[in-house]
Amino acid sequence: MAIGIDKLDFYIPNFYVSMDDLAKARQVDPNKFKIGIGQTKMAVNPVSQDIISMGINAAQDILSEQDKKDIDMVIVATESGIDHSKAASIEIHSQLNIQPFARCIEIKEACYSATAAIQLAKDFLSNHPGKKVLVISSDIARYGINSGGEPTQGAGAVALLLSHNPRILELNDDSVAYTNNVYDFWRPTSERYPVVDGKLSKDAYIESFNTVWNEYSKRTGYNVNDFESFCFHVPFTKMGEKAFKTILNENVEDSIKNRLMDAYQESVLWNRDVGNIYTGSLYLSLISLLQNHTFQPEQKVCLFSYGSGAVGEIFSGSIVEGYEKVLDKEKHLNMLDSREQLSIEEYETFFNRFDNQEFDLERELKQDPYSKVYLESIEDHIRTYKIEE
Repeated sequence: MAIGIDKLDFYIPNFYVSMDDLAKARQVDPNKFKIGIGQTKMAVNPVSQDIISMGINAAQDILSEQDKKDIDMVIVATESGIDHSKAASIEIHSQLNIQPFARCIEIKEACYSATAAIQLAKDFLSNHPGKKVLVISSDIARYGINSGGEPTQGAGAVALLLSHNPRILELNDDSVAYTNNVYDFWRPTSERYPVVDGKLSKDAYIESFNTVWNEYSKRTGYNVNDFESFCFHVPFTKMGEKAFKTILNENVEDSIKNRLMDAYQESVLWNRDVGNIYTGSLYLSLISLLQNHTFQPEQKVCLFSYGSGAVGEIFSGSIVEGYEKVLDKEKHLNMLDSREQLSIEEYETFFNRFDNQEFDLERELKQDPYSKVYLESIEDHIRTYKIEE
């Protein structure tokens, strides 16, 4: 029986910073951000949005009452956890009113963990006909004001409902994972922001992709011609492009190179205007691809997932006929277009208020029709959420 993605959606906060403004404030050429890393805007989260509220906002519109009865597992993938012990999925499970006999866990491995969650969900569903699994990837990428990683920040969440007989993407049994112990990016428990070796991180990403692609090709017999398109984890949109070009060599016809690169650009349209959302970046790219590229039934999409540290994985999915009817492109365009632009001074104020947990709910909740739940207060490290009906 086919298993895969039946529904998916995303949520991003209501604020952003222009890369033009950020470049000017940091006294660098705007093309360093807009062309060099391929970003135009960066999502900025207010204090009232954390990984739980963003995850709920991403999931709530796609779940029917029957879905909530059928979900047997809720998995949150994040590297922005808010508790060393309790899984964020427990709060999400409660707020979404999912049936009580569901397993709830949280998974961590940098930006890769949403893919681990999907593979776990797939294995679970293979032995539980009729059940469903909710996977939520939710993260806030923060490197610090005027830091090297500042232009690759972002915030958001992606929700994916996995089931039998999916209506969007059927997951194929061809995944290949690769693990290599490398310190390209990590965040010790004593540090507020990640420790990053930028050059090593780029090299490790490309090395991971090439290694796992070669093994994947050897095991499956597939080459680039077998796929309609590719999707990459994109901490910034030029990263995936650089890795992709390493396999679009002289053995690939120009017509195929052009088709695949055109599809790649369609896959990163949303990411350009959001920035890095860590575990959700690959799946935001998948949504962008599905909503901006025209597929025929059964065409295959190849996906590369990467998490620093490092774990990489390649797997594929086959397009399901009628997939476009399940997606709400107008909602996503409106969400992206209706955000409020922050000045650099306002962005820095937001950033510092988040570190200090200082709420300004009147400003933060203004004109955000896509946020139905938000973090209202923190008392003795217990978060209080409010849901707007």
